[in-house]
Amino acid sequence: MTPKQAMKLAKDEKAVCADIRFCDFLGLWQHFTVPMTEMNEGIFSEGFGFDGSSIRGWQAINNSDMLVVPDPSTAVMDPFSKHSTLTLIGDIVDPITKEEYSRDPRGVARKAEAYLKSTGIGDTIYFGPEPEFFVFNDVRYDQDQHSGYYLIDSAEGQWNTGADEDPNLGFKTRYKEGYLPMPPTDTMQDLRQDMVMVMEQVGIQIERQHHEVATAGQAEIDMRYQSLVKMGDQLQWYKYIVKNVARENGLTATFMPKPIFLDNGSGMHVHQSIWKGTKPLFAGKGYAGMSDMAMHYIAGVLKHAKAIAAFSNPTANSYHRLVPGFEAPVNLAYSSRNRSAAVRIPMYSENPKAKRIEVRFPDASSNGYLAFSAMMMAGLDGIQNKLSVGDPLDKNIYSLTPEELADVPSMPGSLEEALDNLAEDHEFLLKGDVFTQDVIDTWIEYKMENEVNELRLRPHPYEFTLYYDC
Repeated sequence: MTPKQAMKLAKDEKAVCADIRFCDFLGLWQHFTVPMTEMNEGIFSEGFGFDGSSIRGWQAINNSDMLVVPDPSTAVMDPFSKHSTLTLIGDIVDPITKEEYSRDPRGVARKAEAYLKSTGIGDTIYFGPEPEFFVFNDVRYDQDQHSGYYLIDSAEGQWNTGADEDPNLGFKTRYKEGYLPMPPTDTMQDLRQDMVMVMEQVGIQIERQHHEVATAGQAEIDMRYQSLVKMGDQLQWYKYIVKNVARENGLTATFMPKPIFLDNGSGMHVHQSIWKGTKPLFAGKGYAGMSDMAMHYIAGVLKHAKAIAAFSNPTANSYHRLVPGFEAPVNLAYSSRNRSAAVRIPMYSENPKAKRIEVRFPDASSNGYLAFSAMMMAGLDGIQNKLSVGDPLDKNIYSLTPEELADVPSMPGSLEEALDNLAEDHEFLLKGDVFTQDVIDTWIEYKMENEVNELRLRPHPYEFTLYYDC
């Protein structure tokens, strides 16, 4: 869509304002709204000014002026606003030099796409994430100098089998048994379909929706694959729609990876494949019908997985999910059909166009632009260096003995460990100036100062169980 077409869409839809959105460093949309009287075709090159020092991980206060330049191809009408609103996703540039801002996640993703083309390996990389999330009826949390707690509740929660609900009608989802139940056990069918219909309204193609494994309203809605930047945009829309449809129904949705103790967490398995023109390059005659290129790509992802984790699993809570026994792929191995492997090769179809890999360790707390770009850069490093992926591990990895697992590397056990790995292993990300050293350093510094160190300061409630009588 061109600037002219975007303005025509606004006119046709009788838009009274435009909402300008951009992604902050960590992955949340920020926005401001302007009357349509302030919009014209020149805005798509001139942009709007804003205070970059008030955005997490961005500018210092003495160098705060930034521009957001709307991308006309992202124009769509907002499905929730009371007043007819044109929405536009923007890119961040320096107001003086007009250079792309290196810490703009969408800018990183655009550079990643350009780098793929520059290598000659392929024209397009497609991503198909499967974000999982929980929908709760109530959530409360607080912590101060002398107390701390959280409390979540769900009408589906197994813990409510004995609750006085006036009346309690039963059909609570058992722990780890929430995959694909029928209503009335699945109480979220209509809610998820509402989400799907809004997603389709803004142009997202949906393949399916269903209840997920955990109790308490865990859900998954799967998007059809898209190119890197477009999927980054779609993931932002996806989260926005899930949260707002839930709220319209008096519920609350979260992409927090592990909100429930002793049940499955929420991951985001990410399907990916490289194409040149109309030719899928991951299809071949090797293991599981894959090409040599695909196997080198897998090798690159596995080699750099511990560093990728800093972007694909970027919260301290992410590592409460990445533990054995809850379907989280902790061990860095690959296999076909095997969901206990960190990288799986789906075997649903022999059609070459369906040949892809599935990276299973990420979660949806990640910034999609950065996580997708990091995985692609790791895979390309594997292709460029013709890395060997070794033998597949076609076993239930969770059932292997410690001796059998001795030579199988594993994911980091904490956010701090992932950040340490990123500090040691990031040269592959710097190729083509996709990620800059400043982006790497700022990411590590921000996460350490605002998350790792802040958690260190606070006692955990379970520590009182362990240590109060010491």
